[in-house]
Amino acid sequence: MLIPRGTRVHLAREHVDFRKSIDGLSGVVRTVLEDDPSSGHLFVFHNRRRTAVKVLWWDHGGFCLLYKRLARGRFRLPFFPDDAIRVRMTGADLAAL
Repeated sequence: MLIPRGTRVHLAREHVDFRKSIDGLSGVVRTVLEDDPSSGHLFVFHNRRRTAVKVLWWDHGGFCLLYKRLARGRFRLPFFPDDAIRVRMTGADLAAL
């Protein structure tokens, strides 16, 4: 996945219900992360067991949703400060995730 320069990547601290799709996740971006889901930035969510991630972003007039589920193992999440609801990542961090 090629991430344009200047695009921010935000990883949500808390897991989300993976039955949520575009509308549900954009609602989480608005209410929990307090951000604009159509900003063009990437919003990364993980499930409770950290075996899957979803990435939501706005691109050229519509939302895109990427879903990756590991065949085995778990995603390793970066350190979150105690009061953080999200952490900013680089494109390299996202690729390493």
